[in-house]
Amino acid sequence: MRIIANETINQELITAIRHAHKFIWIGTADIKDMQVRQQGRVVSFLSLLNDLLKKNVSIRLLHAKEPGENFRKSFDKYPRLWDQMERQLCPRVHFKIVVVDAVFAYTGSANLTGAGMGIKSINKRNFESGMITKDPEQIANIMDQFDTVWIGSFCKACGRREYCGDPII
Repeated sequence: MRIIANETINQELITAIRHAHKFIWIGTADIKDMQVRQQGRVVSFLSLLNDLLKKNVSIRLLHAKEPGENFRKSFDKYPRLWDQMERQLCPRVHFKIVVVDAVFAYTGSANLTGAGMGIKSINKRNFESGMITKDPEQIANIMDQFDTVWIGSFCKACGRREYCGDPII
Protein backbone atom coordinates (compact mmCIF):
# COMPACT_ATOMS: atom_id res chain seq x y z
CA MET A 1 0.00 0.00 0.00
CA ARG A 2 1.17 3.49 -0.79
CA ILE A 3 -0.40 6.85 0.08
CA ILE A 4 -0.68 9.31 -2.82
CA ALA A 5 -1.92 12.88 -2.97
CA ASN A 6 -2.96 15.68 -5.30
CA GLU A 7 -1.50 15.50 -8.85
CA THR A 8 0.11 12.13 -8.09
CA ILE A 9 -3.42 10.70 -8.05
CA ASN A 10 -3.84 11.68 -11.68
CA GLN A 11 -0.45 10.29 -12.67
CA GLU A 12 -0.90 6.94 -10.91
CA LEU A 13 -4.55 6.33 -11.80
CA ILE A 14 -4.47 7.36 -15.43
CA THR A 15 -1.34 5.28 -15.99
CA ALA A 16 -2.98 2.23 -14.38
CA ILE A 17 -6.22 2.73 -16.32
CA ARG A 18 -4.36 3.21 -19.59
CA HIS A 19 -2.65 -0.18 -19.08
CA ALA A 20 -5.81 -2.15 -18.30
CA HIS A 21 -6.15 -5.45 -20.16
CA LYS A 22 -9.35 -7.00 -18.75
CA PHE A 23 -11.50 -4.59 -16.75
CA ILE A 24 -11.84 -1.30 -14.91
CA TRP A 25 -14.26 -0.56 -12.08
CA ILE A 26 -14.77 3.09 -11.18
CA GLY A 27 -16.85 4.26 -8.24
CA THR A 28 -17.32 8.00 -7.63
CA ALA A 29 -19.78 10.38 -6.06
CA ASP A 30 -19.30 13.10 -8.68
CA ILE A 31 -18.40 12.81 -12.34
CA LYS A 32 -17.49 15.54 -14.80
CA ASP A 33 -15.91 15.76 -18.25
CA MET A 34 -12.40 15.43 -16.90
CA GLN A 35 -9.37 15.97 -19.15
CA VAL A 36 -6.26 13.76 -19.23
CA ARG A 37 -2.99 13.69 -21.13
CA GLN A 38 -2.73 11.05 -23.83
CA GLN A 39 0.07 10.73 -26.36
CA GLY A 40 1.15 14.35 -25.93
CA ARG A 41 -2.38 15.75 -26.19
CA VAL A 42 -5.09 16.71 -23.74
CA VAL A 43 -8.27 14.68 -24.33
CA SER A 44 -11.47 13.82 -22.54
CA PHE A 45 -11.15 10.92 -20.11
CA LEU A 46 -14.10 9.46 -22.01
CA SER A 47 -11.87 9.21 -25.10
CA LEU A 48 -9.46 7.04 -23.10
CA LEU A 49 -12.33 4.83 -21.93
CA ASN A 50 -13.60 4.58 -25.50
CA ASP A 51 -10.15 3.43 -26.68
CA LEU A 52 -10.08 0.78 -23.94
CA LEU A 53 -13.50 -0.52 -24.95
CA LYS A 54 -12.14 -0.92 -28.50
CA LYS A 55 -9.54 -3.26 -26.96
CA ASN A 56 -12.31 -5.26 -25.24
CA VAL A 57 -11.56 -3.95 -21.76
CA SER A 58 -14.84 -4.06 -19.83
CA ILE A 59 -15.73 -0.96 -17.83
CA ARG A 60 -18.10 -0.49 -14.91
CA LEU A 61 -18.95 3.03 -13.74
CA LEU A 62 -20.86 3.45 -10.48
CA HIS A 63 -21.77 7.02 -9.55
CA ALA A 64 -24.13 8.94 -7.31
CA LYS A 65 -25.88 11.38 -9.62
CA GLU A 66 -26.44 12.17 -13.25
CA PRO A 67 -23.53 14.18 -14.63
CA GLY A 68 -23.88 17.69 -16.02
CA GLU A 69 -24.41 18.95 -19.54
CA ASN A 70 -20.69 19.14 -20.49
CA PHE A 71 -20.17 15.50 -19.54
CA ARG A 72 -23.27 14.52 -21.53
CA LYS A 73 -22.06 16.35 -24.65
CA SER A 74 -18.68 14.64 -24.43
CA PHE A 75 -20.25 11.24 -23.64
CA ASP A 76 -22.46 11.48 -26.73
CA LYS A 77 -19.36 11.75 -28.95
CA TYR A 78 -18.51 8.15 -28.07
CA PRO A 79 -21.47 5.84 -28.85
CA ARG A 80 -19.37 2.84 -27.79
CA LEU A 81 -19.61 4.10 -24.19
CA TRP A 82 -23.40 3.93 -24.36
CA ASP A 83 -23.35 0.48 -25.98
CA GLN A 84 -20.55 -1.24 -24.07
CA MET A 85 -19.79 0.50 -20.78
CA GLU A 86 -21.83 -0.75 -17.83
CA ARG A 87 -23.21 2.05 -15.68
CA GLN A 88 -25.17 2.19 -12.43
CA LEU A 89 -26.43 5.09 -10.36
CA CYS A 90 -26.75 4.96 -6.61
CA PRO A 91 -27.37 8.22 -4.73
CA ARG A 92 -25.67 6.79 -1.64
CA VAL A 93 -22.31 6.22 -3.35
CA HIS A 94 -19.73 8.47 -1.82
CA PHE A 95 -16.68 6.20 -2.08
CA LYS A 96 -14.04 6.82 -4.68
CA ILE A 97 -12.67 3.57 -6.04
CA VAL A 98 -10.72 2.51 -9.10
CA VAL A 99 -9.85 -1.14 -9.69
CA VAL A 100 -7.84 -2.28 -12.71
CA ASP A 101 -7.68 -5.96 -13.66
CA ALA A 102 -7.89 -6.98 -9.96
CA VAL A 103 -4.16 -6.21 -9.69
CA PHE A 104 -4.31 -2.48 -8.88
CA ALA A 105 -6.72 -0.52 -6.72
CA TYR A 106 -7.18 3.03 -5.51
CA THR A 107 -9.45 4.30 -2.79
CA GLY A 108 -9.45 7.82 -1.47
CA SER A 109 -11.07 11.22 -1.66
CA ALA A 110 -10.78 12.12 -5.36
CA ASN A 111 -13.92 12.18 -7.50
CA LEU A 112 -13.84 11.57 -11.26
CA THR A 113 -13.47 15.29 -11.95
CA GLY A 114 -10.72 17.56 -13.20
CA ALA A 115 -10.15 18.96 -9.71
CA GLY A 116 -10.05 15.44 -8.27
CA MET A 117 -8.38 12.97 -10.66
CA GLY A 118 -7.89 15.14 -13.73
CA ILE A 119 -5.23 17.56 -14.88
CA LYS A 120 -6.49 20.84 -13.43
CA SER A 121 -3.61 23.16 -12.62
CA ILE A 122 -1.92 22.88 -9.27
CA ASN A 123 -3.52 26.17 -8.18
CA LYS A 124 -7.07 25.06 -9.04
CA ARG A 125 -7.21 21.38 -8.10
CA ASN A 126 -8.60 20.00 -4.87
CA PHE A 127 -6.37 18.80 -2.07
CA GLU A 128 -6.87 15.04 -2.35
CA SER A 129 -5.37 11.94 -0.85
CA GLY A 130 -5.82 8.22 -1.14
CA MET A 131 -4.06 4.91 -1.24
CA ILE A 132 -3.07 2.59 -4.03
CA THR A 133 -2.34 -1.06 -3.60
CA LYS A 134 -1.35 -4.16 -5.50
CA ASP A 135 -1.98 -6.40 -2.48
CA PRO A 136 -4.53 -9.10 -3.48
CA GLU A 137 -6.30 -9.11 -0.10
CA GLN A 138 -6.74 -5.34 -0.02
CA ILE A 139 -7.90 -5.32 -3.64
CA ALA A 140 -10.44 -8.06 -2.84
CA ASN A 141 -11.85 -5.96 0.01
CA ILE A 142 -12.16 -2.88 -2.20
CA MET A 143 -13.79 -4.93 -4.96
CA ASP A 144 -16.21 -6.46 -2.46
CA GLN A 145 -17.43 -3.03 -1.35
CA PHE A 146 -17.91 -1.94 -4.97
CA ASP A 147 -19.59 -5.18 -6.01
CA THR A 148 -21.99 -5.22 -3.05
CA VAL A 149 -23.37 -1.86 -4.17
CA TRP A 150 -23.17 -2.77 -7.87
CA ILE A 151 -25.39 -5.84 -7.50
CA GLY A 152 -27.96 -3.90 -5.47
CA SER A 153 -27.52 -5.59 -2.10
CA PHE A 154 -28.78 -2.48 -0.30
CA CYS A 155 -31.55 -1.46 -2.71
CA LYS A 156 -34.59 -3.15 -1.15
CA ALA A 157 -34.00 -1.73 2.32
CA CYS A 158 -32.49 1.59 1.20
CA GLY A 159 -33.70 4.59 3.14
CA ARG A 160 -33.02 6.90 0.20
CA ARG A 161 -34.86 4.98 -2.50
CA GLU A 162 -37.07 7.98 -3.32
CA TYR A 163 -33.93 9.75 -4.60
CA CYS A 164 -32.95 6.88 -6.85
CA GLY A 165 -34.22 7.30 -10.40
CA ASP A 166 -33.22 3.79 -11.38
CA PRO A 167 -32.95 1.30 -8.49
CA ILE A 168 -30.54 -1.50 -9.28
CA ILE A 169 -33.07 -4.13 -8.19
